[in-house]
Amino acid sequence: MRSWFHHGSKPAAAPSAAAQSPDEAPPRVVEPEVARREIKVPKIRSSNIELGLFYGELSIEDFGAHPTSGFSLAYHITEDFFFQAEAGRAKAGRTSFEVLGGNVQLLTDSERQFTYYSLSLGYNFLPGEAFLGRGVAMTSAFYLLGGFGGTDFAGDTKFTVNFGAGYRVVPVDWMAVHVTVQDRVFQSSLLGTTKLTNNLEARIGVTVFF
Repeated sequence: MRSWFHHGSKPAAAPSAAAQSPDEAPPRVVEPEVARREIKVPKIRSSNIELGLFYGELSIEDFGAHPTSGFSLAYHITEDFFFQAEAGRAKAGRTSFEVLGGNVQLLTDSERQFTYYSLSLGYNFLPGEAFLGRGVAMTSAFYLLGGFGGTDFAGDTKFTVNFGAGYRVVPVDWMAVHVTVQDRVFQSSLLGTTKLTNNLEARIGVTVFF
């Protein structure tokens, strides 16, 4: 009988069931377990009114730098723009002319009261987060300010232009902390020549939302 098998031939290998498809990703040996940190980010309340107090230092040109304090009231029109009204007071010192002249007094004690008030337009930019430790994130933003108002000083009321910038941090949803720097510019002829005076103010404030 004729044999159908040849002793020298090898049978064809059957395709392995475990063969991997080229489209399949190789199995991972170790699955990473990453612990996710829970961070609480305070949200600014939907209320548009912000009322607060501030304290800082005001450098009155020719009269030295002195403590200043006051209050501010802001109304947020949109997320980016807001109006801010503010009023503050400082007391001017003596000029170098008064110090060198001995008993020379250019101003009375009441005339040295430096009272200012202004209405500004603010613009929020560079919103972000400030971190306190590893588990607390606070909403924050830089902002620009520019406006006009008046200054009562040396027995006269002077039209004043103010401009500056600030940084706001919201530690809880009903309160904010501000760091603000502004320049208050007005024209003065108190020392014999008419000039624009720059009165730089740096302050920190706390506000609440309503």
